[in-house]
Amino acid sequence: MASTSVSRVVPASPQEAWNLIGGFDALPDWLPYIPESTALEGGRVRRLTNPDGDVIIERLVDFNEAERHYSYAILEAPFPVGGYVSTLRVHTVPGRDDIAEVQWSGRFNPKGATEQEVVDLFTGIYADGLDALHQTLAA
Repeated sequence: MASTSVSRVVPASPQEAWNLIGGFDALPDWLPYIPESTALEGGRVRRLTNPDGDVIIERLVDFNEAERHYSYAILEAPFPVGGYVSTLRVHTVPGRDDIAEVQWSGRFNPKGATEQEVVDLFTGIYADGLDALHQTLAA
C-alpha cells in the first residue's frame, strides 16, 4: 500500500479553517478542481464532478468535529488506484490562534500505474488543493 501526505499552514484560525473545509460536501467552496458536489445518502456520500466532467464518488468513513478531521474512501473515480482512503485534518499551531496547519493524506493501492506515479499524482492533488485553500482563506 502506498501513501502520501501534504501539510500547509493557512492564514486562519483552526476553527475558521475547519468551518470552510469540514463539511463533507464543501469541496466546491475552496477547491477549484471540484466545481460541483452533490450530497447523497444523507450526506454520507458525495458525487463530485471535475472541470472535465469526470465523476468521483466518495463515502465518508470517519468524521470527528471536536478533533477537526474526516476520512473518506473513493468508491468510483478515474484514478489508477484501489483501496483509497484519505483524511483531511486541521491542526492547531502551538502559541498561535491566527493560523492553522491543514494536512491532507491518503493511502491507496496502485492499479495500472507504478507506486511512484500514483504517489506523485496524489501529492500534486493535495498540494494544489491546499494552495487553493490558502488562497481562499487569504482573500
